Amino acid sequence: MAAAPLDDPAHRLGLALVCAAAEPALSGVLLLDLDPRLVDPVTRLFGAVLAGAAEPARPPLVLGAADRDEDLWTRTRIRGGEHGITVRTEPGPLTEGDDADGPPPLVVVPDLARLSVAGMRAAVQLLGADLVTVERGGPRRTVRPRARWLAVCRAADVGRVSRHLLDRFAVRLPVAGLRLPGSGEALAEPEAGEAPETLLAGIPAAWRPAAHRGIRPVPVGDAAIGRARELLGPDAGVRRELALLRLARTLAALDGRPSASAEHSDAAARLIGVAVPHSAPDRPESDPEPPEPEPGPAGPPGTLPERRGAAGHTGPRARDGDRGLLDTGPAEGIGTAPGAAAPSPAAGIPYPEDEPAAVRDAVPLSGPRRRATGPVATRGTVIGTRRATDLRDIAHVRTVREAAVHQRARGTDRFTVSPVDLHSNVRAAAPERVLVLLLDHTCRDGTGAGNWPEVLAPFLQWAYRSRAAVQVIEVGAADAADELRAGSFSARGVLDPRVPGALYRRAGRATPLAHGVELAAQALRRLLRRQGTGPAEAWLVVVTDGRGNVPLRVSHTGRLAGAVAAAGVEDAVEAAARIGAMDRTRLNVAVVDPGREPYGDLPYILADRLGAIVVDGRHAPGAEAAGE
Repeated sequence: MAAAPLDDPAHRLGLALVCAAAEPALSGVLLLDLDPRLVDPVTRLFGAVLAGAAEPARPPLVLGAADRDEDLWTRTRIRGGEHGITVRTEPGPLTEGDDADGPPPLVVVPDLARLSVAGMRAAVQLLGADLVTVERGGPRRTVRPRARWLAVCRAADVGRVSRHLLDRFAVRLPVAGLRLPGSGEALAEPEAGEAPETLLAGIPAAWRPAAHRGIRPVPVGDAAIGRARELLGPDAGVRRELALLRLARTLAALDGRPSASAEHSDAAARLIGVAVPHSAPDRPESDPEPPEPEPGPAGPPGTLPERRGAAGHTGPRARDGDRGLLDTGPAEGIGTAPGAAAPSPAAGIPYPEDEPAAVRDAVPLSGPRRRATGPVATRGTVIGTRRATDLRDIAHVRTVREAAVHQRARGTDRFTVSPVDLHSNVRAAAPERVLVLLLDHTCRDGTGAGNWPEVLAPFLQWAYRSRAAVQVIEVGAADAADELRAGSFSARGVLDPRVPGALYRRAGRATPLAHGVELAAQALRRLLRRQGTGPAEAWLVVVTDGRGNVPLRVSHTGRLAGAVAAAGVEDAVEAAARIGAMDRTRLNVAVVDPGREPYGDLPYILADRLGAIVVDGRHAPGAEAAGE
């Protein structure tokens, strides 16, 4: 059996999938920085590894941002009989295949950072568990989880994922720059009927029976345990050590060895990208060159000593295959402001959550209280598409595009849409609470300058605890794209780096306060008029001294003609009256008064028209300390 070098990401991926298929304790595979276009080919590859070449792969279960507990653990079946319609509650897709014959089921998470809270909790409960008892909606069932999980996540987004969830994935693999063995092109999307033999071309044939039938665990020696602890460090934790030792044990079994040694711990570390010191535990560091392996049958890749690097180098080895990992930067999400994202962790490491690269959510596995009206599939913001299972919420553009691809092959005179062309929208859960911030940066030179985080802390803490969406409207920033108009952006929560960045902008010259109040009114009107999907509670917080010097007409036209006098202030008060007339059962409004003189009554006039409470911005908690 020819050894495959670990320098090639495709060979590392193939061996990692074989190990996960052969050993149930390695049921979770996390791929870091995988190109989104390659998720489907890798899913097909893993399915073919699990099923074997003689059987068709089972369709995978795909989890995303809109999945609920009701969709995962139970399933309602309506059947007709001679005595009428019968409704039965059966096991859901997460557990229905655990007692069935055939290959293990496959669960795919295309973006682990956007997985719903219900999906995260399910992964924590199932991955690595020997027995799981499901009690929900009446039925009670105890199963042995057989499913394998394949998750994808950007290294820059790992900080937003629970550490409890990340520790459940025993196999971590950085796969930036992944390419298909035997071709110079990146993994392309295969045809729907592509044979498993083509997908398994990069995996040696001798590995496939072991992956399909499983392996018999071999004992782990004391040297392997000590080596694993040495490689991971004293602060790694028990789960990481167990994951590395289970991977080493699987490599030893594939190699036909009677037990796992320190050599297999080194091979497992190299497979997942952990730095391996150049001095082996049984060889003194003074040896100038490693001994050549004795001739004999070669084992699986990574089971023989690898080529050593320069002496004294303890980090990951510099290899030609890793050059793409260093050159390829992280992709930017839609709506991310340039320079606003947190610094990305180092590329090519299997544990990027150890790097202080992102703000972490303290309770990522607990969701806020929600109210639900109407089908879940038709609520929330559209974040993607998938193949339709019914005729609700059809994605028309994607459906027409899929149908157009096959028109010539179908040979029909008219444009034909087949059931296989139908796609439906994938929606994220609609926010139950919203925080709208209107920030007037030109009032920063007053008494309350520099204390905005302390003044806004109660509102930001409320938004954090309730997982509220955030809409920020900015007026009078020095770096504004148009100083005569207000700017705005939307964020999924207060942990978005753009939200704290908006609290520290420099003040500009113009103050289009009337336009900012108008944008806030439009945003609230859009949110509150949604039937069934509108927020249960919303807060509008206005931080301003009320001195608007840009009339609303100037903001609309972009042309300034003549003196403005008090027109900007009057337009702002008139726009505030529209917000004051809104339904107040779900809307709360607060005005933060920075206490500037003269014209210190302007914030109170604005608050009166808004129907708002007034917060004294000069005496915020911690203001004295901030001013020292």
